[in-house]
Amino acid sequence: MTFLRYLAYEKSYLYLYLAGFLIPAVVFYTYSHGGDWVWGTVFYAFALSSIMLLGFLLFRYQQHVRVIRRMKSEDYDSLSLEGEFAQQHIEELKKQHIHEMNQVQERQHEHYDFIVSWFHEIKTPIAVLRLLQQTDMDANSLREEIAKIENYIDQALYYAKLDSFNQDYAIQNCDVIQISKEIVKSHSKTFFSKKIRIGLQAETLVVQSDPKWLQFIINQLLTNSLKYTELGGEITISVFETPQEKQLLIRDSGIGISPKDLPRIFNRGFTGETGRTYTKSTGMGLYLAQQLSNKLGHYIDCTSEAAVYTQFIVHFPNDNDPYLMRQKTHNE
Repeated sequence: MTFLRYLAYEKSYLYLYLAGFLIPAVVFYTYSHGGDWVWGTVFYAFALSSIMLLGFLLFRYQQHVRVIRRMKSEDYDSLSLEGEFAQQHIEELKKQHIHEMNQVQERQHEHYDFIVSWFHEIKTPIAVLRLLQQTDMDANSLREEIAKIENYIDQALYYAKLDSFNQDYAIQNCDVIQISKEIVKSHSKTFFSKKIRIGLQAETLVVQSDPKWLQFIINQLLTNSLKYTELGGEITISVFETPQEKQLLIRDSGIGISPKDLPRIFNRGFTGETGRTYTKSTGMGLYLAQQLSNKLGHYIDCTSEAAVYTQFIVHFPNDNDPYLMRQKTHNE
């Protein structure tokens, strides 16, 4: 910063100085008698005050230069009240920037980890298809591996849409039992090959949700139950209603979940002992199901006992129903 540029910012001091000198000069001149005004004395006083003003401005200029140099390296004391507020605002912006950068980096790491695990996961059914191609191809095995590939592709697609969810949903009446029947039908070959019994203990349950996203959620829960239910097991789908909410219950007689893993099964990328021991897993299915449920105003919880059962419960709270909340807001 040059001295002339500094003076442009200190024009108020110069105006005040001129006003402070000219007003007394005019008063003295007005009350002088017979023109006995000593102009030399006036100019002398003006010169002295101008020297003092110049010294003050040079001192302030040095202060400003010192502060500007220290701004990039260390803490500094502001020279004005507005500068102090600006300094505080800049510090807040820095903290906000660091926080947002950390969030961006965390999301980048999440995307990288998911893509890497997704590539490893999808290679397995592709390798099985190559083996089937070299032998007598079994139609049921072929369908099962293709279904796995489709499920992994759906996971990647819905994971990519998480951040733009609000641009791609439509709330309407959905029959979750009908949706569950369609999903069971799509997995019929797996039910037959593993001899797993399916029990539908309800005829209908209507909730307000997005049918596409809800179908994905239920499919992830049912796929998880199929994956960890052994030969000859059973999966039951039932409903439960209270004045506060509606519930969809999916219960299997599978290997269960250990108590220490149960609180973390909806965490991103978590596989636990079950995922590591029985099958490879990206740990994204339950995470996506919970995230999408929350965005729709629903939520999922799970109860389980190792080697006995696992039960997923999808809650559809009446008070938190996104369709009803939107209608209430519109009416108000």
